[in-house]
Amino acid sequence: MLSFIICAAIILCGYLFYGKIVDSAFAPDDRETPAVAINDGIDFVVMPQWKLFLVQLLNIAGLGPIFGAITGAIWGPVVMLWITFGTVFAGAVHDYFAGMLSERNNGASISEVTGIYLGDTMKTVMRVFSVILLIMVGTVFAVGPAGLLKTLCLNSGVSETSLLTNSTFWLALIITYYFIATFVSIDKIIGKIYPVFGICLIVMAVGVAFGTLTSGQPMMEIASNFANLHPKGKAIWSYMFITVACGAVSGFHATQSPLMARCMKSERQGRFVFYGAMCAEGIIALIWAAAGCAWHGPAGLLEMGGGNSTSVYTICSETMGGIGIILAMLGVIACPITSGDTAFRSARLTLSDWFKIDQESYANRLKLCVPLLGIGAFLGFGQSFGLINYNVIWNYFSWSNQTLAMIVLWTGSMYLAREKKNFWIGAVPATFMSAVTCTYFMMAPECLGMIPFLNDNHMVAYPVGLLFAAVCLWKFLSTAKKYA
Repeated sequence: MLSFIICAAIILCGYLFYGKIVDSAFAPDDRETPAVAINDGIDFVVMPQWKLFLVQLLNIAGLGPIFGAITGAIWGPVVMLWITFGTVFAGAVHDYFAGMLSERNNGASISEVTGIYLGDTMKTVMRVFSVILLIMVGTVFAVGPAGLLKTLCLNSGVSETSLLTNSTFWLALIITYYFIATFVSIDKIIGKIYPVFGICLIVMAVGVAFGTLTSGQPMMEIASNFANLHPKGKAIWSYMFITVACGAVSGFHATQSPLMARCMKSERQGRFVFYGAMCAEGIIALIWAAAGCAWHGPAGLLEMGGGNSTSVYTICSETMGGIGIILAMLGVIACPITSGDTAFRSARLTLSDWFKIDQESYANRLKLCVPLLGIGAFLGFGQSFGLINYNVIWNYFSWSNQTLAMIVLWTGSMYLAREKKNFWIGAVPATFMSAVTCTYFMMAPECLGMIPFLNDNHMVAYPVGLLFAAVCLWKFLSTAKKYA
């Protein structure tokens, strides 16, 4: 219990104090924001600060801080250290600069922002990378909640022959909703229902935390379990850092933050909306990691398959039971659905920025929505019918997610270097994530690890990852000197 309380307190203090340092480095002012200057009634719409925060939280809080945190708990309570310090010094910094740099550049998508500070080659890479990632995110966040809804119905006594216990039915319903939410004005659906889902998410997290803390269930403390407790001995570096993405640092968030950057009335809202929402997500991830360790431990979680619909349902049942479990499951379902719809929306906006397609026209929006949702449906139903492996999609999503985070952190660092500000607040986590992503790419079975010699070969992957990070830092510092 003490470890959880201390970690949550560190995240809160991180928002109150380190968040101010990050905000001061960016130096928000009273300039006219894109929401006020452009205000097209579709994507550029002024929203109140409280709604910006809740929408941003739901945009970024998908399955990652729940499924990822539970899976990360297989390594033991040390995962809480990554969630805590990753959130304060990497994830929240990443989200803040992704949102604020978009706001400073007329609400541009993250690929366009990256091009401004890292050059045209990186802009092209990010355009392709972002769209692919967003489609994978949308697919993962459609298939996941479809499975959760099926599990909820089955465990509620609904007949196995009913449509309600058919994940394909729920998947079709979710994909249909995604199409509508991607197409219409942001304040028509997203701006109206997200605050309600946000309350469900917060109540759910509080319920799981309260149920765990008051149950008398012994909670694993970091001090007495400061080791790799993975039952199969899977290395912490860098598997755990890739597994727990959205609860610590996530490149997906960089594709979401511009949505709210287009809806801010003032730059001074940025710290609360972007840095604050990521800190809130970090606490949510802490809750699920702590609950997983307390109720099942690393061995039990591995046996359950880590973070999935079964483990989430079980933990909800153990911590709350009765009506509480329904509220909790609805909160968990709302998380991925309210990230999946904005994933496809971000993909539409990325393509519209890329090909300069005006989005005020219904026809132009349809030109982008139909193929995007068509690909998402193909991948989703392909998994549903056993043609595509969901775990493979999730693994590729995890690695590409963290790689995107690395690039965006370097982008924020370059902005600070240009402005002659303290660029180390971005460069340090960017270097760290460069080492993480390269190491994972070298040895993970879905990446270069598919080559037998490189599969889980730490002797090769570790030094290559460190060398790659050193080269990235050297290249950055060499370029930053031009602005000194």
